[in-house]
Amino acid sequence: MRTFTLSEAQTMLPVLESLLKRAQTAARLAAQVEGELQDLSQRIFLHGGMHVDIAAVARRRGQREKAIQEAKDTLAEIDAIGVQVKDLDTGLLDFPFQLEDRVVLLCWKQGETAITHWHTMEDGFAGRKPLDERFTRGEKLQ
Repeated sequence: MRTFTLSEAQTMLPVLESLLKRAQTAARLAAQVEGELQDLSQRIFLHGGMHVDIAAVARRRGQREKAIQEAKDTLAEIDAIGVQVKDLDTGLLDFPFQLEDRVVLLCWKQGETAITHWHTMEDGFAGRKPLDERFTRGEKLQ
């Protein structure tokens, strides 16, 4: 598992936020199209059948599949960097960090201007604590 320094993680935030937004947009599109297709199926069922533009439905299915693949590819790109996406909808990212003799997670939530919290792997987001001087030891303060 790759670990990050606090300054490395902070520096990567703009790129990661851009990737995160791309994955969120693709996921929202996939969910929207899925909802449309489910609504259509429900209308067909309730009416006992109906005329459907098969080509249009096939195009929407293709758009859904493309959006799903884009979201998956973007999440894989973030994962390949070594950053963990904990919640795509809220934009929650964790960066492994070597703190003394254990690995903990620097925690960032979309909308925050900087990484200001951390938690253990066991505690998760609910156990977030503010960063302290242990996280900046050996780094030049910006």
